[in-house]
Amino acid sequence: MAMSSETTTKIMGLALVVLGIGLAIWGYQLSDSVGSQITEAVTGADTDKVMTYYIAGAISFVIGLFLFAKK
Repeated sequence: MAMSSETTTKIMGLALVVLGIGLAIWGYQLSDSVGSQITEAVTGADTDKVMTYYIAGAISFVIGLFLFAKK
């Protein structure tokens, strides 16, 4: 039995939501590293790597929600 296009879109959306949450958690854990804390203490901002994980996670999460909620 073949999957419909709608089912495939919902599965992809759910996968992107999970990926987005995972990337955000990974970025949060990375922000607690010693190197990141030193950089944050000196510059007052998170490292580029941490921000990349946060941004990629947020984009993935939003696109995943859109695809999952799409009719």
